[in-house]
Amino acid sequence: MLLRYIAMQYETIAVKRLSPVIGAQIDGVDLSEPLGNQTFAELHDALMRFQVIVFRDQEMTLDDQKRLGRHFGDLHVHPFAKTPEGHPEVLTIHADASNKRVAGHGWHTDVSCDPEPPMGSILYLKTTPETGGDTMFSSMYAAYDALSAPVKALLEGLEAEHRSEHLASGNAGHGDHKDQRDYPASVHPVVRTHPVTRRKALYVNAGFTRRILGIERKESDALLEFLFDHVRTPEFHCRFAWEDNSVAFWDNRAVQHHALWDYYPQVRSGFRVTIQGDKPFLSTDESPEVHSDTSLRLSGYDLKGRPDS
Repeated sequence: MLLRYIAMQYETIAVKRLSPVIGAQIDGVDLSEPLGNQTFAELHDALMRFQVIVFRDQEMTLDDQKRLGRHFGDLHVHPFAKTPEGHPEVLTIHADASNKRVAGHGWHTDVSCDPEPPMGSILYLKTTPETGGDTMFSSMYAAYDALSAPVKALLEGLEAEHRSEHLASGNAGHGDHKDQRDYPASVHPVVRTHPVTRRKALYVNAGFTRRILGIERKESDALLEFLFDHVRTPEFHCRFAWEDNSVAFWDNRAVQHHALWDYYPQVRSGFRVTIQGDKPFLSTDESPEVHSDTSLRLSGYDLKGRPDS
């Protein structure tokens, strides 16, 4: 069945691109208030189109932030995270002069070790450094599209193992998990199909992907090294310079991010909610892909790409 897309004209929000490939700043919405149907539809459309949407001058409580996330799906509970008391769905993101490492440093996709990795994450920083602490985002659509046809054909037949035990014990802001069974591990396709846009995206990351299955270890190491370096290509990126009370919302199915730690010993502090996702898959459906300049609100499908009942 062919998928049908409807271009959306924004009526309740203002949109300004962060780069030609990925990212947009959204103005005209107060995220502390419940979203109306039109505003929600426009924000979802913008997220699908731009992959990362950012906001300035927002004042939210933890309950406000959780309500915002629940507009887009059930909230994910991180397998090894420090959370505010009474809010297990909220991750505390904090760095100051006492830190020896920080969360989010290095290119990664959030919790890809889960069998059903998160759909997206909403980070709200209340306190930011005077300079530094930017987050870089890389489009995995652009990373896939830039590969040659033979390399695409090779990758689309492969799966990779994603693990977490090497990160859990020492990750900044995370609790201690001594039991090996607490560390998620999963196998996912190296190239995945986005369940809403139907575009193909590269799906390996240096944070969690340990090896590609079905090939020799040295082949896996060389291929992953190439792909990890490919993700760092500047033309795939946008960069968000945080200010106090800013918000970033990224589509974890199509984006990798890297939080720069160039502000020591200044404080960078806030909270993140993460939205549950589905098991990654590579579709054999040859439905036409949509250009990144096209608005991507899907007609007849829910927000996870499943047919409406």
